[in-house]
Amino acid sequence: MDDYLVQPMRDFVRLFEELEITYAVMGGIAVGAHGIPRPTHDLDFTISIKRHRLPELYSAVEQLGYSVPDAFAAGWVDLVAEMPLVRIRQWVEGKAIDIDIFLAESEFQESVLARRVLAELDAGVAWVVSAEDLILLKLIASRPRDIGDVFDVFLAQGQLDEDYMQTWAAKLGVNDRLRDVKAQFEKEAPGDLT
Repeated sequence: MDDYLVQPMRDFVRLFEELEITYAVMGGIAVGAHGIPRPTHDLDFTISIKRHRLPELYSAVEQLGYSVPDAFAAGWVDLVAEMPLVRIRQWVEGKAIDIDIFLAESEFQESVLARRVLAELDAGVAWVVSAEDLILLKLIASRPRDIGDVFDVFLAQGQLDEDYMQTWAAKLGVNDRLRDVKAQFEKEAPGDLT
């Protein structure tokens, strides 16, 4: 984890715990926990919070020196890959650090939080999405970097809950992507994935 992300990670983990908000780290930081660490320039979380509590969250993060973009402060919630998202920002040496917070409002996101695991990160111990859920989230996004992340998790993890991934891949409409990525991985890195 880049040094400039360590304090924001600590701040948000502590804040979520103080506000009794169930959370899990996702994105590039989770890839480092379950796969091969890579540079990342933002923080990604999924949290369980009712929308009427968002002003409380925004007030708390502003007290820590973070900013809430005006649109989000006014109540707007973005939608990324059909998952609701709010964004917090911190400016460090003229550079914006985005903290993307996905709101767990779907059955899948609730499952993600139920299956989260504790992991030792550069910023300390934190709840992180499971390797299987990370793969599914990366397949939903499906950018070239995300597919590379899936390969890294396959390589580092070895044993994964295939039934869980296949069930959710079908429900999320990414079954073909999971099948194709697994086939490509097996071709390029022979070995048993199960």
